Amino acid sequence: MKDTNGQTRQQDYFVRHENGTDRIPLAEALALPRTPIFGILDNLRSAHNVGSIFRTCDGAGASHLAVCGLSPVPPHRHLAKTALGAVDVVPWTHFETVGQAIESTKNQGAQLLALEFTTESVPLTDIELKFPVALVAGNEKDGLGEETIALCDATVHLPMLGHKNSLNVSVAFGIALYEILRRFQLEREIRTPEAR
Repeated sequence: MKDTNGQTRQQDYFVRHENGTDRIPLAEALALPRTPIFGILDNLRSAHNVGSIFRTCDGAGASHLAVCGLSPVPPHRHLAKTALGAVDVVPWTHFETVGQAIESTKNQGAQLLALEFTTESVPLTDIELKFPVALVAGNEKDGLGEETIALCDATVHLPMLGHKNSLNVSVAFGIALYEILRRFQLEREIRTPEAR
């Protein structure tokens, strides 16, 4: 919508989180058990990508999201537009560096997986997961640096069968996170057949 000077008004881009659009009330969501899955975001540029990842972490019941460096953090109107209230549910922390986030997550016993296509990376489906698992995703343009990859236990990628060699970071993170969640649920069912 344009004002009388032909300028787009800022509020036209703000999307409110509407009451009644959630699966369960906020209080119930905050009381849900979390899965042993963590996310770490290294210097993402787009608030929309960060917000989308917050929403994905909520959907997967992730234990924690570390938002590092220059990545936008709440409160942020563009982040809120894609998170749709997930920032109120997903535990998160801002770290100055990804190294600090990795160290903190390793201290919780997590297996660290760098999500990056390299000459050494393996398809996510081929790696043995040892829960808890943390998925580390990098900047939209530069990805993860070699130093960050070296701090992780393994480097994984998603198969690309088409013309392009990569996916949007929030899309790739979501696919990988849900593959990790699927394997966690499968492992839990194998360990406790009565849970089926």
